[in-house]
Amino acid sequence: MPDRIAEHYERHAQRFDRARRRAFPEREWLDRFLLPLPRHAHVLDLGCGAGEPVARYMIDAGHQLTGVDVSERMIALARTRFPRHRWLRTDMRAATMDRGFDGVLAWDSLFHLPPNDQAAMITRIAGWLEPGGVFLFNSGPARSECIGSQFGDALYHASLAPEEYRALFDETGLLEIAYAPEDEASGGRSVWLTRKER
Repeated sequence: MPDRIAEHYERHAQRFDRARRRAFPEREWLDRFLLPLPRHAHVLDLGCGAGEPVARYMIDAGHQLTGVDVSERMIALARTRFPRHRWLRTDMRAATMDRGFDGVLAWDSLFHLPPNDQAAMITRIAGWLEPGGVFLFNSGPARSECIGSQFGDALYHASLAPEEYRALFDETGLLEIAYAPEDEASGGRSVWLTRKER
């Protein structure tokens, strides 16, 4: 199932984009994420989709975006909308970066990876962050692997346990700033905000 994620979002790119432009449950968390960033920060958005509404919000705040998404159709939409920013069509697990970032966002994307891949990605993300950089992502409230549904398709989700995420933070120099399990304001997502040690 994890390997079918790309196929799902490619097939439903237009439908997903329409739905996403009508919903912005992460806005409050994005405001917290953006608050400590310097002016004209470089931000990496993993699982950026077509750039609406999240990338637009960060671009409108004056930041430079690098977006990564596994769907060619999604990335094509983002490139059309925001041609002055960088958009990479690749699986985040295969992505390579030639610079560091002031912030990394993985909203509704990291949780599509199996638990071991999530752990490996958090290590990579910590390496991409500049000292003092912030990382925002969401997970489930407990270790799990489950199959949900979107647009009539089965859709894989997974999570580590909170203590496993915290152990990873300790190993990689990430400091927990906030954690909201099953946050009602963001649609029941469990949300993490961390900062890389200076």
